Amino acid sequence: MLQLPVYLDNNATTPCDPRVVAAMLPYFTETFGNAASRSHPFGWAAEEAVDYAREQVARLIGAEPKEMVFTSGATEAVNLALKGVYEMYAGKGNHIITALTEHKAVLDTCRHLEKMGARITWLPVNAEGLIDLQELEAAITPQTILISLMYANNETGVIYPVQAISEIARKHDVLFMSDATQAVGKVPVDVNNDGIDLLTLSAHKLYGPKGAGALYVRRRSPRVRLTAQIDGGGHERGMRSGTLNVPGIVGLGKAAELCMEEMTTDTARILPLRNQLEQALLELELSFLNGSRQHRLPHTCNLSFKYVESEALMMGFNKKIALSSGSACTSASLEPSHVLKAMGLSDELAYASLRFGLGRFTTAGQIAFTIRTITEAVTQLRNTSPIWEMYKDGVDLG
Repeated sequence: MLQLPVYLDNNATTPCDPRVVAAMLPYFTETFGNAASRSHPFGWAAEEAVDYAREQVARLIGAEPKEMVFTSGATEAVNLALKGVYEMYAGKGNHIITALTEHKAVLDTCRHLEKMGARITWLPVNAEGLIDLQELEAAITPQTILISLMYANNETGVIYPVQAISEIARKHDVLFMSDATQAVGKVPVDVNNDGIDLLTLSAHKLYGPKGAGALYVRRRSPRVRLTAQIDGGGHERGMRSGTLNVPGIVGLGKAAELCMEEMTTDTARILPLRNQLEQALLELELSFLNGSRQHRLPHTCNLSFKYVESEALMMGFNKKIALSSGSACTSASLEPSHVLKAMGLSDELAYASLRFGLGRFTTAGQIAFTIRTITEAVTQLRNTSPIWEMYKDGVDLG
């Protein structure tokens, strides 16, 4: 029997896998030591658990365990990477290149750095949400210290050509950071093959707990150095002080291990469901796919339904289906999606968009129910809309 509400907002957060919860539980009560307490068995056990999780996370992205710095999540990792590079490499330059469609964690941190004296280049994107690589290379100056471009977009699922970006960065001796929060665990990511120098990820996007994340910092070719943003105790090799969240880190490690083992089978099951949902809803008149059809995460689709506002649409089914009209971090804003606006969508179409994020626990029955429910909701709203009636009567609404 179908349980409601159906959850299709896995880009905002994923449910914690029961196997992850089981791995974490002993570290709340039985093995509760501080990983920095190296004078007794409780601390040794906690440190051992953290070290093992570091190996698990490193394996998922092709890194070395010593290159992983544990944080409270991707937002903290982004702040540490951007601010840490800006301060450490101030002697070389103050120029950072990013894109208009980045997550707010990157955009807002770059705006903060602008106030501190940084020069930021904000690259535009095309209608598919992709940057122009020639424009990226042309933006590089002798003062450029960092290129920060996401691996996959959180709203559209569009995947960037990270290897080509890395080649440009390497050619000009510039560090390359990628916010891979949406990609890690969903598609194969390898920091060496991809040529990434700094990478951010978060446990709760890959069926782990909230409050745990990591920053990958390359150790050689080139060796990346950061200025710490949190002082006190010198934890995480001096890059991020603070008592480690051992249960959360154990959960992140277990989640990473499960993603390594099950990514291929998860994708093989989720992709047809995503395509079925997308194909059915695109049969509705004046419905559009936002973003690249080809270069995209397998679990994400972003659709606009012309002459139907997404907020009004969601009001019709939000007790039955959980999804989003944009990033969870900006859902409190009344502004249209900055990602869709950067791609050239009108306010009207940006306001009429819905983001569908399927996941490990999404079922065929849930997708069939979603197709029926949203089709009915769109049809009902349009049937009561004077603007839709005018459109159907052939009135020029331009």
